[in-house]
Amino acid sequence: MSISCSTDFIEFANKLADASGVILRDYFRKPISVNLKLDQTPVSIADQEVEKRIRQLISDTYPDHGVWGEEQGVEKQDAEFLWVIDPIDGTKSYLAGRPIFGTLISLVCHGKPILGIIDQPILNERWQGMCGFTTRFNNTEVSTRNCSNIENATLSVTSPDMFNQEEKLNFLELSGNVSMTIYGGDCYSYGLLANGLIDLIVEADLKPYDFCALVPIIMGAGGSITDWHGKELNVRSDGRIIAAGNSELIPQVKAVLTA
Repeated sequence: MSISCSTDFIEFANKLADASGVILRDYFRKPISVNLKLDQTPVSIADQEVEKRIRQLISDTYPDHGVWGEEQGVEKQDAEFLWVIDPIDGTKSYLAGRPIFGTLISLVCHGKPILGIIDQPILNERWQGMCGFTTRFNNTEVSTRNCSNIENATLSVTSPDMFNQEEKLNFLELSGNVSMTIYGGDCYSYGLLANGLIDLIVEADLKPYDFCALVPIIMGAGGSITDWHGKELNVRSDGRIIAAGNSELIPQVKAVLTA
């Protein structure tokens, strides 16, 4: 996380979040068009319109930058700066009218996430993280909770269905060792971890647009976020994630997950 990040980029990222929020609020809790993708996950007209709008703004402002979005794929992947976008992380929650989804906006430099935003437009909540700065929640600095033992930790996962059979067995063992396990939340849970309300998140099968924005947010709040082997995340990571409010939790979790 040593690469510097211009404040111009965070101002622009907030502009992208503002634009996406207008679209998402307009469609929220209304009957809208929904299709199933090849992996049988839903995609709505709201997902598509948000990504289209964000891509247009990036193209207009930073034409040399690349873009990687969940719905429309990657352009200029080898560019120095790559915007990695998930228009709605938690589409199922969005379609069900539950305000625990978020738009994820990340800027990656040479493969490493240097800027991240989680935007929850219904609750008007926004987390922003950037290399060299403390994470802010609605423009107030936040920090993670100092829990150093998994026995005292609150663990979160979006769904156990994201794990394969072996991973699920390891996760269940971990879940049996913590104080409490909660389910659901997608990116919103990572914001709560940054705010010191959750101690630990373990997930798998995530794509770069699912996790790149989370890295600067968790790190900037004093937490740690790695793969299951404790390695730093980048766009080539395998999508198995450990996020912890206290870095001392990482080796404890890793010992269970990779046993």
